[in-house]
Amino acid sequence: MLRKSYPYYLANRPVAANTDLEVLDKYSGKRATRIAFADAATVRKGIASAHKAREAMAAFPPDARRDVLEHCVRRFQERQEELALALCIEAGKPIHDARGEVLRLIDTFRIAAGEATRGDGEVIELDVSERARGYRGMVKRVPIGACAFITPFNFPLNLVAHKVAPAIAAGCPFVLKPAPKTPIGALIIGEVLAETNLPKGAFSILPCSNDDAGLLVEDPRIALLSFTGGLIGWDLKARAGRKKVVLELGGNAACIVDADPGIDLDAVVQRLVFGAYYQSGQSCISVQRIFVHKDIAKPLRKKLTEAVKGLKMGDPRDERTFIGPVVDDGAADRIESWIDDAVKRGAKRLAGGKRNGRMIAATLLEDVPHGCDLYKREAFGPVAMLETFGDFDDALDRANASDFGLQAGVFTARLDHAMCAWDRLEVGGVIVGDVPSIRVDNMPYGGVKASGLGREGVRYAIEDMTERRLLVIKS
Repeated sequence: MLRKSYPYYLANRPVAANTDLEVLDKYSGKRATRIAFADAATVRKGIASAHKAREAMAAFPPDARRDVLEHCVRRFQERQEELALALCIEAGKPIHDARGEVLRLIDTFRIAAGEATRGDGEVIELDVSERARGYRGMVKRVPIGACAFITPFNFPLNLVAHKVAPAIAAGCPFVLKPAPKTPIGALIIGEVLAETNLPKGAFSILPCSNDDAGLLVEDPRIALLSFTGGLIGWDLKARAGRKKVVLELGGNAACIVDADPGIDLDAVVQRLVFGAYYQSGQSCISVQRIFVHKDIAKPLRKKLTEAVKGLKMGDPRDERTFIGPVVDDGAADRIESWIDDAVKRGAKRLAGGKRNGRMIAATLLEDVPHGCDLYKREAFGPVAMLETFGDFDDALDRANASDFGLQAGVFTARLDHAMCAWDRLEVGGVIVGDVPSIRVDNMPYGGVKASGLGREGVRYAIEDMTERRLLVIKS
């Protein structure tokens, strides 16, 4: 069970300033716990503390950063079930999915520990002309300074980990604003960090209002803003001034199933079900649009429809549950309205569509008009759309006909089709032989178009959190 209340963390220390933030059990709708909620003055203190800690964090030795991260790995392993239950309650995440996210949290900190002592310096040959003879160049990477992180509700552990762990490895102090709907996981991470010898001011974890979080966006003492969330991120970038900005803003991922998908059709269906309905579709890389070749459309449609109808919806604590609640009533209202609108405009409902409070049954639609919100925008719910194609190039064109470009999946046995997809799909990542809903925590992850800019993945985040400093020596 959760504790009755949790403090926030200001300059490495727990502060039980109040219990103003109520966190709900997303399945029952009842209060699960209460959280200290930071005000604007506290956010300013967090920024000031991080700014003051820049030199101490930069001087904190790489092996000491590694030791901090390895301590976190050990403590997260010891607290795995506690962390999984917190996810299950605060996010409504089915317990088997919650356990998987805890493992990814551990992986991300472990990867960061390995990167902390890597350095990645380089020697540059400057003898490019007679004028430059006798000069030698070397480059090292130095921490960028204080960072601000804003994370969403859907991965309360792993999306926090992908900002926090690289920051520690890079030697950057930070202020984190976790999503107020799901702050508990981040605060447990803060509790573990507080056990370490990080320099004072190295971290603050402050649930706060969106208005007060504007300080993290606009304050010039912040050197980097990393935001994961909705399209509001582009507005934040416009307000951020000269600081570096990294944005991960979602998608409406496509998955193409070729005439010969390269694996058994039952295996394709199994992966499509996972990709579309894992944690009720509340993932930026959830499968939303499925394009299937006309030669296999009939058997795939039948198998996929049966599989979707068989998914168990219910209490996320139940080991058998696959579909849990969406995050709140507003999300359920929106998803339901988008489904109803698509059906009214001619889409065929193959499975699901029923709603019970925050629970929306896994839904599969066919031939959704391309002008519908459900087709154009990010559903962020347990719904996928099926349509057929005859020409592979046409399928690529349809996949690209989106404002988003995060990841795409392609099932094909043809190497030329796989390489063509890699060349032509306007996304940050192409996954061949699986759904786009795959993220390995050391790979570059991020999108193009409206999906954002920059890349996460531990090594790539560290690159953003550090700057190249050149040394030139005349010999």
